[in-house]
Amino acid sequence: MSGVRKSLAKVEIALRWDPSPAGTPAHDLDIIAAVYTAADPHGEPAHLVHFGSRSPDGTITLNRDSQTGQGFGYDEVMTLELNRMAPELARVVVGVVIQDTGPRGARTKTFAAIGGTGIRIREGYTDLAVGDFAGVPTATAATVAQFMRDAAGGWSLDAAVRGFDADPGEFVRIMGAARP
Repeated sequence: MSGVRKSLAKVEIALRWDPSPAGTPAHDLDIIAAVYTAADPHGEPAHLVHFGSRSPDGTITLNRDSQTGQGFGYDEVMTLELNRMAPELARVVVGVVIQDTGPRGARTKTFAAIGGTGIRIREGYTDLAVGDFAGVPTATAATVAQFMRDAAGGWSLDAAVRGFDADPGEFVRIMGAARP
């Protein structure tokens, strides 16, 4: 999953995974979007969008949320209306985190433990990127897309899966940091 696409307007990010085996705790993966300003594109997010929330301006919504991975096709879907975002918003980083709190808060699940993972980024009926988490088997969270606004106001996509070993709280603090 890689590549850069330009002139994006309304994009859908979809996530799928297989349910956990019977008798074991459910696999719960969540899509998270962090929005950054042009003044601080790698600092603190202007806002976060995740399960149970949406962006204050309504340009990012989580349309479908699954806590088990049960169902056909993609289990979670997030829509980003990039063309409607305020001009001062210049970067959106989208990630996926495994919601797993084991004994005493220990992180026990990684992407290797969850079968059938998949991520799809599309605009309209055109797939911009399709992938999975096989390349980050020991990670507990991953960024999957970065959308950036250029000087002319157009949005581009850099789609790449980058793994993190972080709990959900830590992940939202570091997911948008500048990459080496």
